[in-house]
Amino acid sequence: MGKKLYVGNLSYSVTDQDLTSLFSQCGTVESAKVINDRDTGRSKGFGFVEMSSDAEAQAVIAQLNDKDHDGRPLKVNEAKPMAPRENSGGGKRW
Repeated sequence: MGKKLYVGNLSYSVTDQDLTSLFSQCGTVESAKVINDRDTGRSKGFGFVEMSSDAEAQAVIAQLNDKDHDGRPLKVNEAKPMAPRENSGGGKRW
């Protein structure tokens, strides 16, 4: 079972491929996704990377957290589960 990592403070030009390349230096990347704004399609400056093992995830955190990438210090840590949304759609029905 892999470990999902949050990657923050990304430059807006970073792509999914860039994340995969960067993190694969430390182990096997299962998936990498830069989060984009749904209206503009522009990067929101953060993403998620899933490593193939907990040991690789810890190694990535130790190696890449606060490392300069494209002039910005990366923030890498374990991803927290997404909080459930309240009232996920529409208005009240009477």
